[in-house]
Amino acid sequence: MRLFIAVNFNNDTKSRLLALRDELREGSTDGNFSLPENLHLTLVFLGECDERQAAAAKSAIDKVDFGPFDIAFDRIGRFKRDGGDIWWVGLRESKALLELQGELTEELVAARFELEKRKYSAHVTLGRRVETNMRPRALEPFGETAAAIDLMKSERINGKLKYTSIHRRT
Repeated sequence: MRLFIAVNFNNDTKSRLLALRDELREGSTDGNFSLPENLHLTLVFLGECDERQAAAAKSAIDKVDFGPFDIAFDRIGRFKRDGGDIWWVGLRESKALLELQGELTEELVAARFELEKRKYSAHVTLGRRVETNMRPRALEPFGETAAAIDLMKSERINGKLKYTSIHRRT
């Protein structure tokens, strides 16, 4: 199974993210845009895992020092790619978020997960392979208090990408 650890959002935050996604979609000539139910903040991507690794990921989530923390979205940007860019909403730097992500990474590496080496970039993907003339920009900050983290399973069901929480820590 394909797994990742994430923060999921309340309805108000999702609505604001969806409004940004819709604005991007309307201003684009092409792209694959995120489904409402799939909007999330990835903390750590694990990739393909077996049952033993899923249990180790749950244990890592349960070991980290976690308490509610504020997150604030403050910009829209893109990762340039051939064939269309990845557009995202970025988060204001958060010491609590970076510490949580770092602790999760340490626990997972200790459990022998092979994780991506690149620097963590806190963002929510709005669309992939996007062709648009829109430009990255600052946003009036908005956000919420994150009070849970989830181990998420990613799977294709009838051609549609679906994310399901298989373990939650509050």
